[in-house]
Amino acid sequence: MILVIDCGNTRLKWGLYHAGRWQRMGALPVTELTRLERDWNKLKPVRRVMVANVAGPGVRRRLGSILSGLSLSPVWIEPKLRQCGVRNGYRNPMQLGPDRWAALIGARALRGGACLVVMAGTATTADILEADGGFAGGIILPGLELMKRSLARNTAALAHAKGRFSARPGSTADAIETGCLLAQAGVIERMHASLRPGAECVISGGAAARIVAHLRIPVQQVDNLVLEGLIRIALEPEERKADPA
Repeated sequence: MILVIDCGNTRLKWGLYHAGRWQRMGALPVTELTRLERDWNKLKPVRRVMVANVAGPGVRRRLGSILSGLSLSPVWIEPKLRQCGVRNGYRNPMQLGPDRWAALIGARALRGGACLVVMAGTATTADILEADGGFAGGIILPGLELMKRSLARNTAALAHAKGRFSARPGSTADAIETGCLLAQAGVIERMHASLRPGAECVISGGAAARIVAHLRIPVQQVDNLVLEGLIRIALEPEERKADPA
């Protein structure tokens, strides 16, 4: 069995893969990592662990300690020049986040063609994946909830209240919710417009469903796209060995 872990700024997502399919998946806040010792102690035998961590060195140490206590040695994913059919187009390839790299690989495995790869979490990223597997750059902006919290934190009269989307907002809370959703959708649509006709948008992340409802482009919502990429990375050596060529 293979355990893959996507450790984001807010939440940790994990999946257990065996015999060609997902066996179990789970998620929890990064602040509650100690719960993993109980949950993962039941997962044995796990032969490989792959981790994409963007939550910083402190979280990496805590997660590494938990895995070590379970006699598991993780592979900490880093972006490469080429991997699993994806070519890294950053001037400094190592600057690309491991989660974005894994998401690109996941999208490549699922779609196989040109697409816009969107991760809608604490931050929103929109990355261009060309038909030949080339990553042609992307953008990063504050995620939906981060946008809303920044208004509450940096203005005197705009409290962080729960609002609803409305074509004609009739309250401040609704105006903030609507504005932030349309800002997210607008950026994604502008990025998608730079792709060739026929390209799809692949979106994942905690805010994906809320954003998808307001997109006017071909879009596929995928649960745990980073995990899909991580398992492709984990399986790549095995697939090469199995290939008679």
